Amino acid sequence: MMENWKTRTKLVHAGIKRSQFGELSEALFLTQGFAYDTAEQAEARFIQNSSDEYIYGRYGNPTVRMFEERMIAIEGAEDAFATATGMAAVSGALFCMLKNGDHIISSKALFGSCMFVVDDILRRWGIEVTLVEGTDLNQWRDAMQSNTKVCFLESISNPTLEVCDIAGVADIAHAGGAKLVVDNVFATPLFQQTLKLGADVVIYSATKHIDGQGRCLGGIVLGSKEYIQDIFIPFNKHTGPAMSPFNAWVMLKGLETISLRCEAQAENAKKIVNALKNNIKINRILYPTDESHPQYDLAISQMTKGGTVVSFEVNGGKDAAFRFLNALKIITISNNLGDAKSLVTHPVTTTHKNMDPDMRNSAGISDGFIRLSVGLEDPEDLILDLMEALQKI
Repeated sequence: MMENWKTRTKLVHAGIKRSQFGELSEALFLTQGFAYDTAEQAEARFIQNSSDEYIYGRYGNPTVRMFEERMIAIEGAEDAFATATGMAAVSGALFCMLKNGDHIISSKALFGSCMFVVDDILRRWGIEVTLVEGTDLNQWRDAMQSNTKVCFLESISNPTLEVCDIAGVADIAHAGGAKLVVDNVFATPLFQQTLKLGADVVIYSATKHIDGQGRCLGGIVLGSKEYIQDIFIPFNKHTGPAMSPFNAWVMLKGLETISLRCEAQAENAKKIVNALKNNIKINRILYPTDESHPQYDLAISQMTKGGTVVSFEVNGGKDAAFRFLNALKIITISNNLGDAKSLVTHPVTTTHKNMDPDMRNSAGISDGFIRLSVGLEDPEDLILDLMEALQKI
């Protein structure tokens, strides 16, 4: 029956498993281990661990599984594993498929920590890395090698909001026997169905829109049952990045309202883009489903809405950017995103501080570049706050 439910119904009801007490809200199971009635039962559970039988908190937990099953239902995946953070999801999803001598192709336009994992850690492990312009399918095609195992991209890049052709990259990866791993955080599971576009593995930082209220860290990896059970879990249950039950419970509560929040935030983002478009203090403004975006046609073919993040570049470099940021009264300076509160950051000095300057410049992350995560405030108040702060430049 659940297969016929609409997304908002799944966000409230999918994955719920009630105990003998019939609790209405999802139960919070705070436990490290689990007891067995007999030695034979313990032996059997270690031989074949089912989704309703648990061994140890690092391997699985009833509350965490409810979160995983709700995400499976809305993403259309076969299976999932929740992690302690979004970066634990990214690194675990890549590490479990790669070994010395393998090759990975990645888009150049990545969040700073993702770039460190790909361009530093993987190289140290003897994995060959090729960085490409994610929007250029020919570069993906030309980079494929006989030892290419993984292609990795952010469906909407952080912070420049580049849009990659997921179906196109998936076709190239699959033709060469590789898997496509997509970080879909900016698009959210509501506005883009990444697995349906051809991705093999999709990753979310649950810290962002899934929680959406600045409370907990978390991540999740979704894909086929074969990938999760035979490739991801054997690596990750021993390396230990499991999500805590309390954080999973918070994420379940967050999922109940994510549709209402993100729909309103995306509408606010559109209004802000329209208000800022012709401001003489702004060199350029980026929003995936605005007609001025370089990949507008692709974005509207893949996404139902443009998401909650707007990026723009102010005149005057770092000094002007800092004057703008410091003049804001409602919008808060923070390097997080996807929150109910509107948040703004200066990537050059925060999230992308350690990125190679030449690579940063080629990606379009200039000293005047600003990333705005649009929240749930009244859009008129947000626009006035932005306009008044721009006057300080």
